[in-house]
Amino acid sequence: MRTVLYLHGFASSPSGRKIALLREALPASEFRLVAPDLNKPSFQKLDFDAIVHAALAAAKGSPPDVVVGSSLGALVAIAASQSGLDAPLVLIAPALGFGPRWLEKLAPGDPVRFFHHGQGRELEIHRRFFEQMAQLKIDREAPAQRVAVLMGANDESVPFDGVSEVWQRWEASGQLAKGSSFTAIPKGDHGLVDHVGLIADAIRSSMTTG
Repeated sequence: MRTVLYLHGFASSPSGRKIALLREALPASEFRLVAPDLNKPSFQKLDFDAIVHAALAAAKGSPPDVVVGSSLGALVAIAASQSGLDAPLVLIAPALGFGPRWLEKLAPGDPVRFFHHGQGRELEIHRRFFEQMAQLKIDREAPAQRVAVLMGANDESVPFDGVSEVWQRWEASGQLAKGSSFTAIPKGDHGLVDHVGLIADAIRSSMTTG
């Protein structure tokens, strides 16, 4: 039995569609999918450090063979790895190189409102979270662990070029672990729910690549 720690994205939840599809693609007889709620301490008061703490707590309770991070969850996965979580990473549509874009096109005022896909309705969230995210530098260096990135060329939320630039910088540094890979999905959007098979393959591969 292999344990997969799945870290969902912004305004999502452990009951997201992609997680549900992954549960179908990864047989329960072989894989245990652990997906903590990362809306910490709450969506309204979301805090990146609290999110990372929740991920680390879940990993302590169920040590993972691989950590899968989607969008914001990919940054959480990287931060957790920098805090000692030692497992291969599979990053789906990762918010790499996003930086100040967290504040671009953000509605004025505080709090602001976003549609929360986990709850199916708009919720308020404080502006401080986006200011915090805009200052993050955790993707400056390549993770020490083996990492696989899957990125849709038609991603409508995270610019493909920004993610590609971060990957190229990681490659140029010579610090990427052996077996790391970048997969561009030509018609992939941000959700990549139509490409769950590729994600499942990457998860399996991350557990077998030496």
